[in-house]
Amino acid sequence: MSNFGDMKKSSKIFGVILACIVLGGCVALAIISADTATSTNSYCMSCHYHSEADALWMQGSHYINESGVVTDCAACHLPPKEAGVLPYYMAKAKMGSKDIWAKLTKDKDQIDWAAKREPQYASKLVSNASCLKCHANLYPEGISDDGVAAHLYFDENAEKMSLSCVSCHLNAGHYIEGYSHGKVKGTVDTGSSIKYESAAEVTAFENFTETVPGTGAAINMIAIPGGEFLLGSPEKEPFRAKDEGPQKRVRISPFFMAETEITWQQFWNFYNETMSEGRTPPSKIYELNSREDIDAVSGPTPPFGFPDQGWGMGERPAITMTHYAAETFCQWLSLKTGRKYRLPTEAEWEYAARGGTSGAYFFEGNPKKFERSFFKPDTTNIASYVVYSLTSPGRTQEPSFVKANPFGLKNMLGNVMEYCQDYYSPDAYSLISDGVLDPKGPETGDEYVVRGGSYADGASRVRCAARDHTLHDAWLRTDPQNPKSIWWYSDIKGIGFRVVCELPEELKNI
Repeated sequence: MSNFGDMKKSSKIFGVILACIVLGGCVALAIISADTATSTNSYCMSCHYHSEADALWMQGSHYINESGVVTDCAACHLPPKEAGVLPYYMAKAKMGSKDIWAKLTKDKDQIDWAAKREPQYASKLVSNASCLKCHANLYPEGISDDGVAAHLYFDENAEKMSLSCVSCHLNAGHYIEGYSHGKVKGTVDTGSSIKYESAAEVTAFENFTETVPGTGAAINMIAIPGGEFLLGSPEKEPFRAKDEGPQKRVRISPFFMAETEITWQQFWNFYNETMSEGRTPPSKIYELNSREDIDAVSGPTPPFGFPDQGWGMGERPAITMTHYAAETFCQWLSLKTGRKYRLPTEAEWEYAARGGTSGAYFFEGNPKKFERSFFKPDTTNIASYVVYSLTSPGRTQEPSFVKANPFGLKNMLGNVMEYCQDYYSPDAYSLISDGVLDPKGPETGDEYVVRGGSYADGASRVRCAARDHTLHDAWLRTDPQNPKSIWWYSDIKGIGFRVVCELPEELKNI
C-alpha cells in the first residue's frame, strides 16, 4: 500500500509539473505571439501618432536600398534582444505606453514634430546597439576617407562621450529632404546671379544697403541712434539670472547694425570667395582684426554636410559657424567695403534689442505668460516678434516671419543666438561704472557672450537682458577631425550672428 501511495503521490507531482510546463509553454507562446504581432510595421503604424513619420520611413534608405531589405520599425526603435531580454521589453512597454498616452491626451497639431527629428531627441529613440547589430562593419568597401575618420573617431569615443549614430545618420531611417552628412565640395550656389561693382556710398547717418563688391551679397544696415539705457534686468524681473546684474546706466554711441542675422545667401558669398583647406590660427585672426594693413583673409574649410540642417538656405540665418568664423566674416566684409565691420559689444546688442524700451521684451508681455507651464501659455503677442520654442516649428525662420522692433531690427530675440565680441564673465556688470560710454567686456576669457536665445528656447531665455555664452568644447563634441574644426560646430544649431558697422570718421561730427 505504501508503494502504491508513493506512486500515486509521484503521479500527482508529475501531473502538476507537466501542467506547469504546458501552461508555461502556452504563456511563452502567447508572449512570443504577442511580441511578434506587436512588432510588425503595420501594427506600429496602426497606433503611431505621427503619420508623416510612416510616410518618410518609406522614402528612407532603410526602406529603399540596393539590397531590397526593409529594416522594420522595431529593429531601429527597440534595443536588440541579444543585448538583454529585459531591456528590450522595458523599452517596448515604455514606447508603446507613450504612443497610447499621446493618442489619448494630446492634440497632434500642437506637437512640435520637427523638434523631435533633431539628433538630441532622435538619439533617445534609436540605440547604437540597434544600429551596430546590422552595421557591424563600420568600414565597408567604398567608404570615403572622411567616413573612415568619422567612424574611427566613433569607435574610439562612443562610450566615453555618449556619441550617437543618428548624430550623423539622421536621414537613414526617415527621409529628410536636402539632408547630407558628407563634406561639401567646391563652391556653394548662393542663389544670386548679381555681382555688385562697388560698396554702397554712405554720406549721412541713415539706413543703407551695403553692397559687397564682386559678390551678390547685400546687407540692410539700420542706423541706431546713440543714447543712454539701463544695462541688465531689475531684480524682480521674472526668470532673471544672477549674471544679469547689477543694472548699470551706460551710454552708447551711434552705430549701424544689420537688420537681420547674417543669412546663408550672404555667408556663402564669403565662403565661396575665401574658402580654404588651410588653417589660420584663431589668435592671428583676432590680432589682425585690430589692424588696418591686411589685404586678404583665409576663409572657412568645407563643412561636413550642408550646415543648414536641411531647413533651407536663402534668407534663413547662417548657423553652426564658430565665433572665429564670424569674426573672419567681419574682417572680410571690412576689406571688401572699406568700412569697419565687427560683432556688436554686449552693451550695443542689448541697447539695440531694447529699441528704447525697458521691459523684459521690446513689446508688452509677462515672460511667465509666454512660458510653457501647467496652464496654456498665451503666445498671441510674442508670436508676432519672436521665433522661440512655442512659435517655431523646430527650426529657424526667414525674417519675414516676424515684425521688427522699434529700431527696425528683426529677430533680435529668438531664431538664433547671436555672437557678441565680448568675453563672457558672470560678474561683468559689476566691473562697469555708471555713466560709462560704450563699455566693453573683460579683456580675457574662455568663452564668448551670446545673446537673444534661439528657436529652441523658452520665453525665459529670449528676454532682452538674458545672457548666455559659448560652450566651445561641448559644441564640438562629435567633430571627428583632429584637430577639431575652427570654423564649424558639430553639436549646436541655434547659433549665428549679425554685424555692426562703426560710423565713418566723416559722419562722427555730423
